[in-house]
Amino acid sequence: MKPSRPLYEREPELAAAAEAVDALCGAQAVGGLLVFSGEAGLGKTALLAEIQAMAADRCTVWSARGGETVTSVPFHVVRQLLQPALDRFPPDETRALFGDWYETTAPALGLAEPSGPQPDPQGVRDGLDFVVGRLASRLSHRPLLLIVDDAHWADGESLAWLASFTARLGELPVLVVQAHRPQELAERDANYIADREAERGGNQGTVTRVALRALTPDATAVLVRAGLGEHADDPFCREVWAVTGGNPYEAVELVAKVQDRELPPVEESAGELRELGASARGSGLVARLERLGTNANRFAWAAAVLGTDISQELAATLAGMSSAEAADCTARLRDARIVSGFDPLEFVHPLIASAVYRSIPPATRTAMHGRAAWAITRAGLGAAAASRHLLEVHPDDDQELVAQLREAAGQHLAVGAPEAARRCLERALEEPPRPKDRAVLLYELGCATLLSSPPRTVQHLRAALDMPGLDDGLRVDATFRLAAALAHNNQLKDAALSLAAEAARTGPGPGLMRLQAAHFMWEGMQAAEDDGPARSRRLTRNADHLKGRDNGERALLTLRAFDAMLRGENAQLIVDLCERALVDGSPARGLGWTDSEWGFELPTMVGITYTFVDQLDRAESLFGEAVRAFEISGWSGAHLAFAHTLLGMVHRRRGRLAEAEGFLREGLRLADRVGSGLPVHWDAACLLIDTLLARGRTDEARKIADRYDFGPPYPSAMVLPDGPCVRGRLLLAEGRKEEAIAELEAAGAALEPRERFNGIWAPWAGDLARALAEDDPARAAHLAARNRVHAERFGTPTALGEALRCVALFAPPERSAQLLAEAVGHLEKSSSAYEHALARVDYGIAIGSHRELARAQQARASIRSSE
Repeated sequence: MKPSRPLYEREPELAAAAEAVDALCGAQAVGGLLVFSGEAGLGKTALLAEIQAMAADRCTVWSARGGETVTSVPFHVVRQLLQPALDRFPPDETRALFGDWYETTAPALGLAEPSGPQPDPQGVRDGLDFVVGRLASRLSHRPLLLIVDDAHWADGESLAWLASFTARLGELPVLVVQAHRPQELAERDANYIADREAERGGNQGTVTRVALRALTPDATAVLVRAGLGEHADDPFCREVWAVTGGNPYEAVELVAKVQDRELPPVEESAGELRELGASARGSGLVARLERLGTNANRFAWAAAVLGTDISQELAATLAGMSSAEAADCTARLRDARIVSGFDPLEFVHPLIASAVYRSIPPATRTAMHGRAAWAITRAGLGAAAASRHLLEVHPDDDQELVAQLREAAGQHLAVGAPEAARRCLERALEEPPRPKDRAVLLYELGCATLLSSPPRTVQHLRAALDMPGLDDGLRVDATFRLAAALAHNNQLKDAALSLAAEAARTGPGPGLMRLQAAHFMWEGMQAAEDDGPARSRRLTRNADHLKGRDNGERALLTLRAFDAMLRGENAQLIVDLCERALVDGSPARGLGWTDSEWGFELPTMVGITYTFVDQLDRAESLFGEAVRAFEISGWSGAHLAFAHTLLGMVHRRRGRLAEAEGFLREGLRLADRVGSGLPVHWDAACLLIDTLLARGRTDEARKIADRYDFGPPYPSAMVLPDGPCVRGRLLLAEGRKEEAIAELEAAGAALEPRERFNGIWAPWAGDLARALAEDDPARAAHLAARNRVHAERFGTPTALGEALRCVALFAPPERSAQLLAEAVGHLEKSSSAYEHALARVDYGIAIGSHRELARAQQARASIRSSE
């Protein structure tokens, strides 16, 4: 970017830029974000060019620019930024630069064909972060300056990456300088809102925002005299300012037209300035273009349709002229200061490009977009490249166009651009497709929006299921995905009802088993249900005899094991069910962490079940597998957040409280990047609160509860572990006994009718017994005794030890000591180091052994404070 004119009255802006560049290039290499905003023509591009020149000898500089006609092209701005740097490396070195992120991120940059599962957009953004860091270190040891002009016209995928990237600039020697028009950015409701990222815990470093202002009359006079000579008088200069409103671009254009007309810059000529000024914008610019002739006008139209990186050859094709005619038109347009460059061309200013594009008659513009799509497809660039033009073609019952848009949608999804896919499929619906294809297209649209908008997915999939056109396999898959979207939208009851309705019309076979399994899952995951025991009995009849011969059987066995764990059935039976649900200890092919047919919920349930039956090595192995699978596939949004949360849960059960806290905080950090109020937020916050309470940090636990609104109303899906129980434990730790009792009693009233007696998953009975010990010891003792009965049925060392520790509170001293000795013995056999330490403390107190008590208290303190 070269300055097209001197900068007037931009000293504060340049000073802010110089300060940011100095900080970047100083000993500390402080990165940050510098944002210039201002209306069109105020000189943002010239200012960015000056900053680039100022930093050229001190920084590695990459630049890019958004375009009005390419906002629908995924990763357009990102490719501009990175491709020149990547072009310096041979293919094998380029692949090495990406490391493990190659399969996830290289397709988004057009460097590789997509392969593997559909990438998560957050994973693509994380991969881009990694590549930028590697590129910056490989190209030079200088800090990196990224310049993005016309960010209000950047594509949504690039905007989303910039938002997440700028949120961590405080960690990197990178300065991002961005310029945009504030109104256009606000109208787009773009994702590039750095403040929102900061609220989610981003570390942006230094953030400076500068709003550009129009020139004063004095500065305008200096500009006029620089172009026309010192003899330009004050009244003339003042009129230039009045006509242009102090807009630098319009002032420069007006001065150029005065020169073309050889108009004397004196007061007597001032009356002609308003007419001349009008020719620099809007209809005046169009009229000036028309005076250049039909060919030049049509060529300019073609260039405006192409928008950026304008090829003379392609523009000539669209305009229907020869190469010689195109060269002549280019020369005339350059002389008229409408375009610059040779091949590729660009418009001198975005205002000109916008005016030319909007001047094209609608029918002609549509035809030119259609011709552009045809030319791009013919050149072998693919449906995705042509899709931005196909989106602009008027609906005309063109089935070939429907097919192209569906193909483009598939290509967009494969590179991690679901919003671009959604636009293509919604446009295909308008064409319209043939009636027999409409349901399939709606199904594809529902699949495209599953991660980004569950409500929209519900709408599309319900519409697809309500019309003919889906074969039996697609109906099953559509219903399965509909249920998942409803569940993600906190509508678990609706999810179960949808599955039940479709199962009733589906014949025997794998499809029916898939629907039945999903129905059992979403019924059981509800925080409340009408008849949980009846559902458990149905599940038992359906699953207990199965051997795990196929994925349908394995799914039912998984659900049966999970349900049995919640109910506190015999732990050995539960382990046997889990073993039958796996193949050689791992999820079967098709039931893995990134397999789309069944979803990640089933292997998750196996791991959670193992966790709460004291099989923590198995659980940790499965969840470590999940982290690796999600990272390899680029699923670094809610999926990876949940995997970290699950590993935190395992460490909490082991008594590795510091490690648990680290994983749970990372789970929340990853979830915060995706949205708010997600299921993973509830689970991670619940487990983190429980972990902080175990570490004796009640105030921090309260802060987490307040930050994530942890409390009633609870979501319709169960929380991991039981949310009301953990909130009751928090209230007890805060000394709010009456509130805690009410919360724990409500938890018991919800769980007991469903026969969910696992006292480790939902420790309401033990905590309530302790809360009631002084005021109602008889009831407290009864609760503890019943809890022991359930623990003996369950049979895990942790459950038995914890139940005995509670019962001991209400026994005579000698019997209490004996019970606590048994509790210590059981917990020694478990991996629950924290609970073991608590039992040892209680036992030391009971037997009056100062040595035993000191050792136990030391062990508990070590567990609580270990880092």
